[in-house]
Amino acid sequence: MRPDILFPLFAALNSLKGVGPRIAALLEKAAGPHVIDLLWHLPREIVDRRERPTIAQALPGKIVTLTLTIGRHDAPSDRRRPYRIQASDPTGSLTLTFFRGDKKYLEQLLPEGSQRIVSGRLDLYNGIKQMSHPDHVHPLDKASEIPDIEPVYPLTQGVTPKVLGKALTAALARVPELPEWLDTAHLARTKWPAWHEALHAAHGPRGPSDLSPLSPIRQRLAYDELLANQLALTVVRRKAKRQGGQSVEGDGSLRRQVRDALPFALTGSQESALAEIFADMASPNRMLRLLQGDVGSGKTVVALMAMLNAVECGGQAALMAPTEILARQHYETIAPLVAKIGLKCVILTGRDKGAARRDSLAALAEGRAPIAIGTHALFQDDVAFRDLKLAIIDEQHRFGVHQRLSLGSKGHRADVLVMTATPIPRTLTMTAYGDLDSSRLTDKPPGRQPIKTVVIADSRLHEVVDGIGRKLKEGAKVYWVCPLVEESETSDLADAEGRYADLCRSFGEAKVALVHGRMKGKEKDAAMARFIDGPADILVATTVIEVGVNVPAATVMVIEHAERFGLAQLHQLRGRVGRGDAASTCILVRAEQLSETARERLRTMAETEDGFLIAEKDLELRGAGEILGTKQSGLPEFRLADIALHGELMRIAHDDARLVLERDPDLTGDRGRKLRYLLYLFERDAAIANLKSG
Repeated sequence: MRPDILFPLFAALNSLKGVGPRIAALLEKAAGPHVIDLLWHLPREIVDRRERPTIAQALPGKIVTLTLTIGRHDAPSDRRRPYRIQASDPTGSLTLTFFRGDKKYLEQLLPEGSQRIVSGRLDLYNGIKQMSHPDHVHPLDKASEIPDIEPVYPLTQGVTPKVLGKALTAALARVPELPEWLDTAHLARTKWPAWHEALHAAHGPRGPSDLSPLSPIRQRLAYDELLANQLALTVVRRKAKRQGGQSVEGDGSLRRQVRDALPFALTGSQESALAEIFADMASPNRMLRLLQGDVGSGKTVVALMAMLNAVECGGQAALMAPTEILARQHYETIAPLVAKIGLKCVILTGRDKGAARRDSLAALAEGRAPIAIGTHALFQDDVAFRDLKLAIIDEQHRFGVHQRLSLGSKGHRADVLVMTATPIPRTLTMTAYGDLDSSRLTDKPPGRQPIKTVVIADSRLHEVVDGIGRKLKEGAKVYWVCPLVEESETSDLADAEGRYADLCRSFGEAKVALVHGRMKGKEKDAAMARFIDGPADILVATTVIEVGVNVPAATVMVIEHAERFGLAQLHQLRGRVGRGDAASTCILVRAEQLSETARERLRTMAETEDGFLIAEKDLELRGAGEILGTKQSGLPEFRLADIALHGELMRIAHDDARLVLERDPDLTGDRGRKLRYLLYLFERDAAIANLKSG
């Protein structure tokens, strides 16, 4: 149970003084449903109201705080015209302007002949100094109510800074003094404030430096969030490990047969990844491992060898992919290899129905099919295995953490291997996959050629088309990727259907195929078959071909509006070529006008093929949330931490969490009990439920 001292922080927003149901609903849009969410909603800039000049000294465009004598009110007869109030000091005069101003209210706020302190932005209108809708208006005896430094928050429509400010003041009044959960030596080294003090200081910045993510205040709060994340993941991981698994150690007979049939030798990093995987499978603990491999680094072969290890022990293995195209790609690679050694492999996708599906389900339930490949369809209740020993999940970032474990639960504590061809920076690996051990495939299979990448402006598109004509005569196959499916009135981006029509006019309909996400499965398959086996040599596509399409004869990749894609996505698309032994080219077609970030992305693509280097650059340019597509990645959305800026803090939190739980696995020691407050604060209650009570 959450400790009583934290209850006020998890109360609904309308429990705060002055926050009714309407305002609470609006604040919830901006921050979240609870008081604690409002506290995590930090200011992004400040307004400095310390400049207190005379009217003559006041400069247009500046925020100023003035002491004024209020003069004549010019109330318009038509409410649509501005309400103007003349004001002065000994050095000059100005106009206070209110649009749709209420006469009665303004006469009370700014009575003629009174003195008032007024703060806001000064502007010039027809050469006359004016201030529209001042932020603060107070009598002289309440001058202290105007803050010298005022924080500015991200707002949602319908919430004024004043309303948010009052709600935050009420929320901060509820923040309790909690016992310090950080290591004393670490606090002394970093000179960070206590949590309570840091939270108050974050909402009461004294200058621009306090807003920096690297200020001691913000680093302290970011570290708390990262530590809660790492503790929770480590607790879940330890629980999964503690559950125990089964020792899976085959005799190597099937693996030897497949190795002998392969036309190539495995790379050094494939061998070392397999050694780690086999060691995990042989141990009595359950394997939870992430296999990261750059595009074309040979993950499928590693997956197959791991599956065969399970089959050698009389068990079954399943491989799940996020899309039907990718599942069928795996099936077409694996099924022929295992058929040669007498093993049955079945495929299950949403499209497989009727007798074929019933046969596949029966073969899995009876153990006649030791290997299954499929999409989410493998999760379905009617899919049963006789003895699932290994679950492999490909393109893991498309699935959440729960899905990762639910396929594994189809077997008795089955080992779990997750794979991704999206190289992930180390800090993100800790964040999204901190509950997994990690292996990396860093070298390409022998014979793979480097890919030449060129960036050209879209005004030279005709040159690209001419160049493709020459390549087709040499027997090449070409991918042409567009950002949209069809022409849009609101966008000038290239559309796949329009480009398909253009290329058909240039090269003939027989030579061009089209694939996009809105097509039915059978249509997609037919278009892909025309491209792979002929007669089509150009495949116009949206990003549905980003993962899992393997056509070794394809040596040219054209990406239109390349500036609209993220670095990781560009890298994935480029990886569709260079899969055979012929030299390949990737042409990035860009708009004439580019932002600096887009220019930097395209420059990185032209300079390197190293996916891990590209991933680090992507993190730097775009931040963590977008890289993995936070919504479906299982990656937590951080409120206080920024992985791109707080990578070093993440590494420290990662080590800190492991060390704490090694010494105090149930968090019942002195620091452990204090860290439980941290887990509750960041709503990691599930982790606490996983600990033994104490």
